[in-house]
Amino acid sequence: MRQPTAAQVAFVTDAPRVAGSEVWLLDVLPLLPTHGLSPTVFLPRGEALDELARRFGEAGVPVRRFDDPQAITADLNRFGLRVVQAWDPGTYRLLDALHAPRVAVVHDQLDYHYPAGLKGWYRLVYRATKLGGLRRADSVMTVSAWGQAFLQGRMGLPRVGGLRNGVNPDRYRPATPAEREALRARLGFRGFTVLVPGRFAPEKNQLAAVLAARHARNLNFVFAGDMDSGVGRAAQVLAGTLRLRNVTFLGRRWDLPDLYRAADALLQPTLAENQSLVTLEAMASGLPVVTTPIPAQAELIRDGVDGLLVSPAPHLLARALQAMAAAPDRTAQFGAAARQRVLERHTLTGTAAQVAARLRACLPD
Repeated sequence: MRQPTAAQVAFVTDAPRVAGSEVWLLDVLPLLPTHGLSPTVFLPRGEALDELARRFGEAGVPVRRFDDPQAITADLNRFGLRVVQAWDPGTYRLLDALHAPRVAVVHDQLDYHYPAGLKGWYRLVYRATKLGGLRRADSVMTVSAWGQAFLQGRMGLPRVGGLRNGVNPDRYRPATPAEREALRARLGFRGFTVLVPGRFAPEKNQLAAVLAARHARNLNFVFAGDMDSGVGRAAQVLAGTLRLRNVTFLGRRWDLPDLYRAADALLQPTLAENQSLVTLEAMASGLPVVTTPIPAQAELIRDGVDGLLVSPAPHLLARALQAMAAAPDRTAQFGAAARQRVLERHTLTGTAAQVAARLRACLPD
């Protein structure tokens, strides 16, 4: 019997650099052909995305580069379905020129757990910018149950579907003892090593992690991310001012699976998330997590089971990490429970199946 033709789906991102939302595309899109969808990804031109484009090509996903999203509408309208993933609220104007069905994928952190006045201001800004753009879409997908409830309930946005983010547990896995020893030697990790990966931004709160290192000088803190950003430079200046010899900055890395396998704990003092890939990657790697009790993180980490949910005060973060370092058996139990939770609820194949089902439901009969 002749197999049905795969539906052609265009994915567009306006990302100026690689962050979790672009890693999500790189992980999910290569799996969609097994669900009858043929993806093509449209990326802005720019050196910051060249490596991402190369990796899409290696994964068998066609890539098209552009300078102006408004100039690619004719190309996009040749596809059976159009999916937009926007950093800039203005990118949603593209939806006005696109044929239906048009889907928006939302990785936005949605709610910032800053002091009350700033929190309310951010919600007003989001309503005035991105929320209006999202109303142009025929359907919206976001990457957590909390995010779905927030957009529908708090923001009054209709037609929102929630997904569970997932990671590849074969790529993100615990190391064997021999492998771990070799990785630590190669990376120069010594003692109890706390990994702090991710995009440097105010809401990611890496400055609190640097201050936590001041309260836990017996532990080693390793940061991975865009050190050339404003917050990245500030973190380096702060560590230098405090003369912290237990802090290392690695810069941007594509070898995060090795870093997870070599570290002893993940620290993520975040003030805003939707559903964090960094958290899931660490969990799948069997790495215990110390993070904040904001709703998106509490959806992943069960306090005292998979890790610890702690207020982002630096001295409290340091105390939690020192407790992990002092109780290796309990810490290992956290890591094992975290990996099992990913295997049961957050695999990449499961995420791809959810994405494909929601996209196919948008296609015309």
